Amino acid sequence: MAGSMHGRLFRFISFGESHGPAIGGVVEGCPAGLRLDVQAVQRELDRRRPGSTALGTARQEHDSVEFLSGMFEGATLGTPIAFIIRNKDARSGDYDHLKDAYRPGHADRTWEDKFGVRDHRGGGRASARETAARVAAGAIARQLLATVGVRVSAWVSQVGGERLKLPFQELVLENVFTNDVRCPDPATALRMSTLIEQARAGGDTLGGRITCVAQGVPAGLGEPVFDKLHADLGKSMFSINAVKGVQFGSGFDAIAMKGSEHNDEFLERGGRIRTATNRSGGVQGGISNGEDILFDVAFKPVSTLMRPQASVDREGREVVLEGKGRHDPCVVPRAVPIVEAMSCLVLADHWLRQRSARL
Repeated sequence: MAGSMHGRLFRFISFGESHGPAIGGVVEGCPAGLRLDVQAVQRELDRRRPGSTALGTARQEHDSVEFLSGMFEGATLGTPIAFIIRNKDARSGDYDHLKDAYRPGHADRTWEDKFGVRDHRGGGRASARETAARVAAGAIARQLLATVGVRVSAWVSQVGGERLKLPFQELVLENVFTNDVRCPDPATALRMSTLIEQARAGGDTLGGRITCVAQGVPAGLGEPVFDKLHADLGKSMFSINAVKGVQFGSGFDAIAMKGSEHNDEFLERGGRIRTATNRSGGVQGGISNGEDILFDVAFKPVSTLMRPQASVDREGREVVLEGKGRHDPCVVPRAVPIVEAMSCLVLADHWLRQRSARL
């Protein structure tokens, strides 16, 4: 299925369903000779896996990655890198009541409209379980980017109405994974945690915001017109479950600015041309300008509630769905590694494309 492939040169295809025997993927186009740290890939998966935070789902998956091809003696061969992640803790019976009914806010009805059939067990391939494969592939892309000094970091900057107000330059990003919320500011993280627990106690859910920064990105990445760098980053973010908005730099705040306020001024700093304000978020004309690439990703509240919801079945009859299963009351803490992974996949692809852009 074409919709399961990502990238042009650094390509990734994922496969598998939430309650199938395994999920996995194939990475093609990774250059030969990359010393691949498999344990670093596993650490990325550990940050996303179910049960990794007390604020998330109670499903327990070890998410142990098994590499099947593409490496020899610790280095990539330049051939397809295949891997699988086995599902160990699926409870398909939790979803029996959804065989003929549609969950509000989910892809149940649209998936059936498209294919005429759906896997009702945890949403099948529409489940966020699929994103574990993306994290593994993104961890490979991250290691490729590290060879040229590119670093990608993401963190939770808002949960419900509680927002982190500090600019990222004042944050200690190494603290992101020291708490269950994945917010680098301890005081804000505590308030966010309280909100999530309150929502869970009431059988409800919350949305939030993840901010991501890519540092060390060389100028010149991005293609004219349709494959602009921020367009590809935006598309990749929107491919993540529950994402409803993406903004770069000043984003929607630019509406209230005048051009004289919004334009980035060019300065010479240490032999490099830099910008003073970076309101563009590090991308101009769809091409990276050498500044930090900074963007926000908005996530809707999780659609599965642990309380009754009105819906309909296949025949259009009204039904009441009881909340069952193991679900996150707020998805953003576990989505941080996913945002990072998708960013790395896009940047790795565009870095390889840029190498063939000129003599």
